Amino acid sequence: MNEAEIKDLIMELSSTVGVSGSEERAAAAVSRHLERHVTRIWRDRLGNLVAFKEGDSTEGKPFSLALVAHLDEIGLMVTKIEEGGALRFAAVGGIDPRILPGQPVVVHGRAPLKGVIGAKAPHLLTTKERGEAPKFENLYIDLALTGEQARSKVRVGDRVSFDAPPLEMVAGKSLAGKSLDDRAGVASLIICAAALAGVRHQASIYFVASVQEEVGLRGATAAAYNLVPDLAVAIDVTHGKAPGLAAGDAFELGGGPVIALGPNHHPALTERLEEVARSDRFTVQREADPAVPGTDAWAIQVSREGIPCALLSIPLRYMHTTVEMLHLNDLVNTGRLLASFARSIDGPFVEGLACF
Repeated sequence: MNEAEIKDLIMELSSTVGVSGSEERAAAAVSRHLERHVTRIWRDRLGNLVAFKEGDSTEGKPFSLALVAHLDEIGLMVTKIEEGGALRFAAVGGIDPRILPGQPVVVHGRAPLKGVIGAKAPHLLTTKERGEAPKFENLYIDLALTGEQARSKVRVGDRVSFDAPPLEMVAGKSLAGKSLDDRAGVASLIICAAALAGVRHQASIYFVASVQEEVGLRGATAAAYNLVPDLAVAIDVTHGKAPGLAAGDAFELGGGPVIALGPNHHPALTERLEEVARSDRFTVQREADPAVPGTDAWAIQVSREGIPCALLSIPLRYMHTTVEMLHLNDLVNTGRLLASFARSIDGPFVEGLACF
């Protein structure tokens, strides 16, 4: 894939709706891009999209590699329809209520309905309210409908997505938009699959776009248990450098993919990723990850009797907002590094993962 195709890909994936637990449209979009590069593709019982490409290993025991990035995005859910037509809502995934007032949204009712998130105007706030962050209970979605009209079109439990088209920044190499956490990781799977098309590799590869990560790593938990790969790499995002962030807490946009190091990440896999990066002249960054991470890597690592796993992240500014920002080079190089890593894996390496 060339850079223009990758830019179009990530803008398409950012635009597609897939709130946790309702990822059907996002899965369909990703499937269209993956299916041309793999042996077969399917969705499992939980909804994970799984694409499989068989390896060419002819000696020893066959082995498999899973590359996993989550498909779902944060969003909202309707919890109540007020008499006047306003919709009360709850968060699906981790959402900071400070970003919500004034946001345009789409309510996925009996038909998609455009709305805005309303709140009391700043002029009408009390002194106490001005010093506080907005609370979910004081916010509502305004569809400009009466109560009767709203109830005919919307039901409690309907998902709500943010209506935020992706933006190509003036520099041309950076993009901003919703759901880049983790459609950027999913795009890297597609870049990797395209790079491996027609290329021999010993590992059989599962490309997994997992569901419901934002509400508890559920898709990766089920996929890892079902597929039982011999090793895995989770692909997610990490915090990109921005004003006000301390050194060491965030990573340079355009500085390359970020390799995590810590108890969740098998040392032989992180070392191999770094070796491949040096060999193929990819610039990478390192992230200390000593605690329990909030990524699919944790769910994969502790599945069944344990699966050796690594985490590769794409630097992203303004995480869990509608203007998440990344640098195109980081996305491209994440996908290509994954392809080089997959080609480097052989039987002796996999057998050695038990000895560390």
